[in-house]
Parts: sequence; structure tokens; C-alpha cells
Amino acid sequence: MNELNVTNPDNAQRAQDEQWMRVALELAAEAAALGEVPVGAVAVLDGRIVGQGFNRKESDQDPTAHAEMIALKETAVTVQNWRLLGVTLYCTLEPCPMCAGAMIQARLPRLVYGAKDTRFGAHGSIVNVLDETQFNHRVAITSGVLEEEAAALLQQFFQNLRNR
Repeated sequence: MNELNVTNPDNAQRAQDEQWMRVALELAAEAAALGEVPVGAVAVLDGRIVGQGFNRKESDQDPTAHAEMIALKETAVTVQNWRLLGVTLYCTLEPCPMCAGAMIQARLPRLVYGAKDTRFGAHGSIVNVLDETQFNHRVAITSGVLEEEAAALLQQFFQNLRNR
């Protein structure tokens, strides 16, 4: 896997990443409470939340209602620009190809995510959309932030579904 776009944050950045990821995990828990796959996303610009979302595919009956897509749309409205310059998106799960493509289209500077997605991941788990050098934009990525917590939330959700 091409790791050119992966960042290795210093301790201060790592603490900030964990702080925002905890907010994304809270949103993921909200999704789970609604019977949605527990994925949350928070967009941050200059130290404040400018967009957020959690999975709503079932609630909205919309295949595009992923946490990342909702957060990206809300962010564009907030900043009044489809180019999300200066924004960092925190997501509890590695993005799928659709969400990764939206991040590239939005010129998102940085993505921070928690758990790997071994079924749909677009940062190396299945495909490498975010590592494709032919695109005109590259997203800097920090992965594995609070990975255990994010993975545990997903595992518990699917365990509960199987036990019904």
C-alpha cells in the first residue's frame, strides 16, 4: 500500500485527534441506538465542529446516507463552499469508495479514522481509492485513532443483531 498520504501526528496532534474521535464515537453510539450501523463522523475547522453525522441508511432509506456523506454535506453548507479547505474529518470507520470519492471531490485536506473496514474499506482494506495518484487531490490520512473502541462498537452492534 502506498503510504505517502499517511500522517504520523505528534503527541499534541494525537491528543486532539482522540478528542474529536470521541465525539465521532458518541455519534456512532447514537446511530446504534436507532438500529443503524454505528459509524459517526465529525468535521472540524479551526478547532470547532462545522459538520457531523452518523449512519442513517435505514432511517432515511437512502444508500448514500453514510456518516461521512452527511458530515461533508453539512460542512459544505456551514462553510458555504464545496471545497472543504482546512477541514479535518474524523470518522470511526475507514471510508467506503463512495465516501472516499466524495472526500477527494471536496478537496478534504485530512481524514482521521478509527477502525479498518474489511468489507468496503477504500484505504487499503479492499481498494486504495484514497491512495490513487492519478486524482488531482490527495487526502492526508491518520488511521487507527481509538481503533479498538470503534471496532468494539461495531462488533457489539453486529453481535446484538445476530442474537435477536
